[in-house]
Amino acid sequence: MRTEISEKWVRAMVGGTAIVDTRTPMLFWEDSFPVPSYAFAAADVRTDLLIPTEQNPASHNFFHLPKGPVAQWFDLHVDGKVFNNAAWIRDDPSVHDRIVFTWQAGVVDRWLEEDEEVHSHPRDPYKRVEALHSSRHVRVSLDGVTLAETSSPVLLFETYLPIRYYFPKADVDLSKLRSSHNRSQCPYKGFADEYWDAPNTPGVAWSYPHPYPGVQAIEGRVAFYNELVDIAVDGVDLPRPESVFSLKKHRPGND
Repeated sequence: MRTEISEKWVRAMVGGTAIVDTRTPMLFWEDSFPVPSYAFAAADVRTDLLIPTEQNPASHNFFHLPKGPVAQWFDLHVDGKVFNNAAWIRDDPSVHDRIVFTWQAGVVDRWLEEDEEVHSHPRDPYKRVEALHSSRHVRVSLDGVTLAETSSPVLLFETYLPIRYYFPKADVDLSKLRSSHNRSQCPYKGFADEYWDAPNTPGVAWSYPHPYPGVQAIEGRVAFYNELVDIAVDGVDLPRPESVFSLKKHRPGND
């Protein structure tokens, strides 16, 4: 497990109560999982609101659970509400004396880095996200059926992930797709409020109607999981890449 101390002022709020308030949060990266988490010194946590529990959480919510053994689970009691398994101490020497909180929606109301709200997970200081307009010819197909084709994509480069090709919606054959109820959020891009399913391939495409300013170029465009479809760029067929999203349990709607 890799760790480092951050200099960000980090707070976690439930209602009007700060359950975490620290200037020295520890970032840590679980083995084989690229998304970081925070671990907090007990002195920076409202430990009076944490009640030890032996109950283990449901295992289906993989993304927001620890990726290794846990020494102690805690329920969070605040403002008359109880949040089961909201925090834990990992059984790992790197973070064994620190407390970790879930970022699962519905527990902590707001996470703040300095005075800016962040969601989903901490921002990784080593991750870069860049959206560039391009004139490459890009075609997406599935089972021999073309789903999208354009010569004016926006290419989104994101550390640890394959290039995502964002298509003008007019260049996507939405008649071949079905609107989905999936929603997702990203601390770098914002909220993806539109998703589409393809036959036998749920959650294959998405769109950010109002992305964050740093990636404004993807606004209203449609992207596909390279891991699930066939993509050709300038006439060259690309192999389907392997990434964290190759596993179904890591994709939205599969918790």
